[in-house]
Amino acid sequence: MVNSRRKRSGMLRNKQTGIAATSLVAVTLGGMPFVPGSASAQTPSPLGEWQYSVGVPLQKMWQPAIPDWQVRVGVATSFQPRFEGSDRYHVVAGPSIDVRYKDLFFLSSGEGFGVNFAQGENWRMSLAAVYDLGRRAHDDPQELNGLGNIDAAAGLKLSGEYVVSKDFPLVLRADIRRYFGGSNGWIGDLGAYLPMPGSSKTFFWFAGPNVSFADSTYMNSWFGVNQEQAAHSQYSQYHASAGVKSVGFGISAVWLFGKHWFATADGAFQQLVGSAGNSPITRARATGVADISINYRF
Repeated sequence: MVNSRRKRSGMLRNKQTGIAATSLVAVTLGGMPFVPGSASAQTPSPLGEWQYSVGVPLQKMWQPAIPDWQVRVGVATSFQPRFEGSDRYHVVAGPSIDVRYKDLFFLSSGEGFGVNFAQGENWRMSLAAVYDLGRRAHDDPQELNGLGNIDAAAGLKLSGEYVVSKDFPLVLRADIRRYFGGSNGWIGDLGAYLPMPGSSKTFFWFAGPNVSFADSTYMNSWFGVNQEQAAHSQYSQYHASAGVKSVGFGISAVWLFGKHWFATADGAFQQLVGSAGNSPITRARATGVADISINYRF
């Protein structure tokens, strides 16, 4: 009887592993990891940071011989809040670009321009130049009037990703970013995602949580109200403290509908917490985003 239970348990584990493996074979089909193309990937939104590079660390485990060049271009559109914490939404559009060379250098609308400076079969460490499009008062004059703009700014991002195992392909991810200008602060993320059952050779999807942290400089840029802003806006002075900024959950999917063509879709939910959630600027603590892109791979 004990042996029978062990046998059933082993069959169940093998079945679950098989589902995950099927998904991952699809992920690396034709040498193409799933890299979403968000229209405004470097602007704060409910998307989790892991969604910008989803699938990349899984590729080597199922396709050791990665092509020297991997190039994908497309167009993307996103339905997202007018600003972080807004209860009003708008649609933005832009290019989707992902170029990778020898699993070393990359140029991506999601990950930035960078290098994998240390890596193994199931992990990688990356350093990249990134950008933040900032926040403009005209994004929502009704709510942002008198607060001024948060200028676009360049930054650096240090990130790491680790795959637990081939049998259990849970990807753990962490990153920290520092912007120079604009918000002029530090922000970091912890996230994880897993291939989901129901995937096939032409459709596959992933899901996982994300939590973001930020220092007081970053938090006050986006959620604080200083004395000058209070004098010119509808808001009272407010100091935003360092700490957890948000928690969220995301789903990313890809559909291969031709030899070279594929579509990606992302959806995410975010709950602003702490000083970000309590800010007078925040009109909705719970926000979401949905985007889709059409891409061509060479």
